[in-house]
Amino acid sequence: MTTTLAFHRIKRVAVLGSGVMGSAIACHLAQCGAEVILLDLPADEGPRDGVAAGHLAKALKSKPSPIYSKQFASRIETGNFDDDLPRISECDWIIEVIVERLDIKQQLFERVEQHRTPGTFITSNTSGIPIGMLAEGRSEDFRKHFCGTHFFNPPRYLQLLEIIPGPDTLPEVLDFFTAYGERILGKQSVQCKDTPAFIANRVGVFAIQALFHTVEDMGLSVEAVDKLTGPAMGRPKSATFRTCDVVGLDTLVHVAKGVADNCPNDERAEVFAIPSYVKHLVDQGWLGSKSGQGFYKKVVTDGKKEIHALDLKTLDYKPKQKVQFATLAAAKNVDDLRERTKLLFNGQDQAGEFYRRIFADVFAYVSHRIPEISDEPYRIDDALRAGFGWELGAFESWDAIGLQAGLDACTARGLEVA
Repeated sequence: MTTTLAFHRIKRVAVLGSGVMGSAIACHLAQCGAEVILLDLPADEGPRDGVAAGHLAKALKSKPSPIYSKQFASRIETGNFDDDLPRISECDWIIEVIVERLDIKQQLFERVEQHRTPGTFITSNTSGIPIGMLAEGRSEDFRKHFCGTHFFNPPRYLQLLEIIPGPDTLPEVLDFFTAYGERILGKQSVQCKDTPAFIANRVGVFAIQALFHTVEDMGLSVEAVDKLTGPAMGRPKSATFRTCDVVGLDTLVHVAKGVADNCPNDERAEVFAIPSYVKHLVDQGWLGSKSGQGFYKKVVTDGKKEIHALDLKTLDYKPKQKVQFATLAAAKNVDDLRERTKLLFNGQDQAGEFYRRIFADVFAYVSHRIPEISDEPYRIDDALRAGFGWELGAFESWDAIGLQAGLDACTARGLEVA
């Protein structure tokens, strides 16, 4: 991707919102060479900048670290919206990373417009609120220079940067962020359409939700599913349930509900309904790593730490069990992922049935997303690889398995392909 706008134009960035994502984005921008001002609400007690400063300090102590070297944190200044918002007039890029509520974001953008220098880039890190709605009521110059820049968590490690246009966004602004993301921020930039949850979360969360229902239907355990959906099929070691714990079940449920609410005509809308065992965890506040337990829980027994897994039937935690499948054993010696994917898909045990069902769900679903969320299949694959850590995207997996075999699996599931 080429751009006529010089990269050196981004020297100073204002990050509005210092929560988990805001602080992590600030760290990533700082390590890539930008001077950053990180703003949040004024503190009720103590120093006025205490909220942003506290969040940044917490981020810098977190693991994995959001920044390559702590020395780069010296490029980040903290402040608050009441005292320091006028300082955004000095910035080349303003990125909003506050709570996912349309009304609150719009109120902040109204304040931003009072201080923003015309021509300055302004973006939102929203994970799914329509960009067009966020820009409503803003000036023409604001709207022309406004788009979505959706980072995935954690920003330092996940490659995906989704670039989402509003109805009035200048093409050169989209081209700039696409190229800047790739060449300066080290990202896989994917231009998306302004549709609910954009590309990666629309398909990735569907895949997780469909898997949740399949697991319940087939009576598989948490440990079994994570064994099946990890490196064996070219996915991260954290597989499915461990990944959900890391991301946070509240985040997953928020995105799923957002798609359900905003896509009532989705042909698989029922898949976005939250399964009872997930609802149980959320109701208990067991959201994953952030709360100390989710699908997995660390337990100390006789002075030794153990990992227990949730029994999806009883909703009790039990010591992790080792699981074995003939299909997985056969796949161990197949290094080529495309060949291994085909082998897994054709397995004759419960694992093979599981693979056929989850692949069929995804194949049928992505076939209906063209041209709704993207005109080009490769953008969907790019987003899934960079945002969810899939080594093969959905369409690439279908190619590996074979077009007709994929169609037959969809038919067996009673699924229509576009």
